Order: sequence, then structure tokens, then C-alpha cells
Amino acid sequence: MPGEPQQASAQDWKPSASPWLIAAAVMLATFMEVLDTSIASVTLPHIAGSLSASTSEATWVLTTYLVANAVVLPSSSWFALRFGRRRFLLLCIVIFTISSFFCGAATSLGSILIARTIQGAGGGALQPLSQAILLESFPPEKRGAAMAIFALGVVVAPVLGPTLGGWLTDQYSWRWAFYINVPVGILAIFLISRLVEDPPYIRSAKPGRIDAIGLGLLAVWLGALQIILDKGQEDDWFGATWIRWAAAIVVVGFIAFLVRQLIIRNPIVNLAVFKDRNFAFGSLLIALLGSVVYGLVTILPLFYQTLMNYTASAAGIAVSPRGLGAILVMPVAAVLSSRVDNRWLIAAGFSIIGVTGMWTADLTLEISQWSLTWPIIITGVGTGLVFVTLSTLAMGTLPKDQIGNASGLYNLFRNIGGSVGISVVNTIVARHSQLHRSELSHNINGGLWFHNLLSHLQSVMSLHAASTVARRRSFALIQNLLDQQASVYSYVDDLRYMALLCFLVAPIVFFVRRVQPGAPAGH
Repeated sequence: MPGEPQQASAQDWKPSASPWLIAAAVMLATFMEVLDTSIASVTLPHIAGSLSASTSEATWVLTTYLVANAVVLPSSSWFALRFGRRRFLLLCIVIFTISSFFCGAATSLGSILIARTIQGAGGGALQPLSQAILLESFPPEKRGAAMAIFALGVVVAPVLGPTLGGWLTDQYSWRWAFYINVPVGILAIFLISRLVEDPPYIRSAKPGRIDAIGLGLLAVWLGALQIILDKGQEDDWFGATWIRWAAAIVVVGFIAFLVRQLIIRNPIVNLAVFKDRNFAFGSLLIALLGSVVYGLVTILPLFYQTLMNYTASAAGIAVSPRGLGAILVMPVAAVLSSRVDNRWLIAAGFSIIGVTGMWTADLTLEISQWSLTWPIIITGVGTGLVFVTLSTLAMGTLPKDQIGNASGLYNLFRNIGGSVGISVVNTIVARHSQLHRSELSHNINGGLWFHNLLSHLQSVMSLHAASTVARRRSFALIQNLLDQQASVYSYVDDLRYMALLCFLVAPIVFFVRRVQPGAPAGH
């Protein structure tokens, strides 16, 4: 039949270079890009001070990057087909590296926002292109190993980002959080230009003219969604008029985008890939995993810094063992994924994250920097187990020529899930702190504990101040104590909700069709 020889060549193609060398080359760039999504978060106060901006204005350094990143993610496959994947990947790394230099050299808020937008656009394609290259370079029976390497960058980098960013900022300057990308980018360009090549179906692809309308609609609804998620808590969510308008733009833009992609001959994003049940459920599961992982990456450093008064670098070190857990489990997951039904591994991974979430929820203000080391390490084990096997399962039933498009959408779902998770955990911390503060005040007001503590504090304060001043200071100390305890309870709520989500997600895995370990794609 027509097309069969081309399809066969797409399935049987193998790269000239060793898959392991290709993996090292492409993951160098991916690790750099994913690291940059979190490394800048701890430098914001320093950026604000250096560029004469408020902390609120400085958060746009993160927002502009994420918006540009999200827009390029799903459209990366079309650009790879249009310009060649290797050439497009090299162009993206060049853009990312040069814009990283200008981020570090920025002298005003406007200049760094422009540079971050360009940097986000350059970095948006690095994750899906790297994942597609890895899946196509390794034979089917070793795709678990390929996804273990990919997970090393995508799972470990966000954990190391705050630690490295805090250290560079404390020891040198916030500018080095961006300058560090320059030598890494140059090395990645050299390796990829020598090792990576395009498979036959990309060299012969004819994607047609760019769907400019579709790309514009994609930018509008994704940009509006990301801005809502980043700024919603600051402006009381739907209590703000602009958020209601932005939400309307998201809905209208999303519907128009779907219609456009379904009716046009050469869409910027091929949505037909969602007809594959494994990919559809895999995208849902990676979004839920992203919400939990990014939620945890956000909440624990925040707890250490706001309630335990840790520095940014100390807080980053305290949560860094999660990366160790992920690194330890990835080789094991790679081996098991080719021998065991991946659905059981994914369900086990979500369950592990749920159990350690409940374990971590026992936190109090008496913990030390290392009190949560074991639950954090084991959380990393669960995360690595899910990520490696879920990627293999979601893409395991797709033919090779659909993997590039699917990878862009898959990574978009993970990033959107992460943005939602960060917004939700921050909202819960803010709203539940108020709720628990009210409950605590109601329960202790007039109680024996309250009167005894007040009397004790007044007696101590009276040694250094008049009775009225001593009483006022005693009330202030009790109020601070209540505020702290209410905040602790809100963090506990966050951790328990995320654990519950993991327990609820685990059974969904079995709606996915089993992929025979080592089976070729598309079977």
C-alpha cells in the first residue's frame, strides 16, 4: 500500500551515533532549561533591589518566561518539521544562551523582561525535542532507560534550581544565575551539532504554511491562563474584574483554538494524537503529577524560609534530598519498565508520594533542617518511578512520526499542571492561615491556657516595662504565636490534600491500556 515503505523506514530508523552520547548531548540543554524555571525564583528579591523594582514587579521575571515557554511547547513539533529538528534545536539553544547573557547583563526591569521572554521562547522547545529524540534514538526495549535520563533533567533540575540559585546569589550575584547558562549552552551546541541527526520522516516532511491564526490563538489563551495562575492569589482571584475578563479570554481563546486546529489542513498542533487512549490518560496523569511535584517544590522551601527563618540556600539544601531519591530510583525504574507492567509501577509511585505526603504533614516548628530528610528522599523515589514509567506508557502505543507532536503536548500538560499546583498551594496557605487563625483565637479566648500564658508573659515583661506596656507586648507575643501556628496548619492542609490527590489518582492508571514491555511503538 502507498506510504508503507516510508512508515517502515520511520519505525526502523536508527541514529549513527550511540544513543547514550545523544542522550548526554540533548539532556545537557534540557537540564539547563528546566533548571532556569526554578533557579530565578530565589533571586527575585535581589533582582528587585538591583533594578529598582518592587518584589511584585520582579515576579514578572518568572511570569514572562513561563508564558513564552508555554506557547512554544505545543507548537515545537511543527517548527521541527518545517525547519528540521536538529536545526531547530540548535537555533533554540543559541537563542536561549544569548538571551541568558542579556538577562544577567540587564540594567532595568524592562530589559530583563524582554530578555526573559526571548529566553522562554528559546527554551520552550528544548524539553519536547529532547524527549522525542531520546524516544526515537533508543530501541523500544530500552525506552525506559531513555525516560530515566530524561527524568534526570526534568525531575531533578527543579529541586536543584533553588539550591544553586541561592548559592550563586549569596556567593556572587543574582546575575550568575543566568550567566551560568552560557558555557553550558556552548557545550550543548557543540555536542548536538556533532551527534544529533534527523530521522527520514522529518527530512521528507512537508508541514505546509504556518497556521498563524492558530499560533496566535494558542498564545492568547495560554498567556492569559498563565497570568491568571501567577497573579490570581495576589488579586483575590475572581474577586478582581481583570481576572474575570482574563478567564473569559482563556475560555473563548481555547474554544476558538480547538475549532481552528480541527478544521485546518495543516494545524500548528495535531490534536488527533488524543485519540490514543494511553496518550490521553498519560497526559492527564502527568498534569496531576506536575501539580503535586511543583506544589511540593514550592511549599517546603516556603515553609523553611517564612516560618523557620532559613536563608534561600539553606532552604534549598533542606529539600535537595528529593533529587537524590529520584536519581537512585531511575536506573531501577528503567530496568523494571522493560520487565513489569508499567501500570503497577506508576500506581506504586503515586502511592509512595501519597504516603510520604502524609508523613511530611507531621511537621511542626520544632523540626530541624534534616527532620524531613527521609520522607523527602522517598518522595523523590516515588516521583522518579512515576515519571520514567508514565512517559514510556503514554508514548508506547504511538508510531515514531507522532512522538514529536505528542511530546510537546505531554510536556505542556506537565507544565500547566505544575502552574496550577503552585497556585493552589499558595492560595491554600494564604486562605487557610486566616481560617485556622480564627479557629485558634475562638478556642483559646478566655481559656485557662490563655490566662496562664498571659500572666506569665506579663510578669516577665513587667521587669522591663510599665504594666500597660507589658500587657500590650504580651498580647502581641501571643498573637505572633497564633499566626505562626495557623500558618503551620495551613501547610499541613496543603500536604494532606496533595497526598489525598495521589491516593485518588493511583486507580486511574489502570484505565490505560497495558503496553507490552519492549514492544515497538504503535503496537
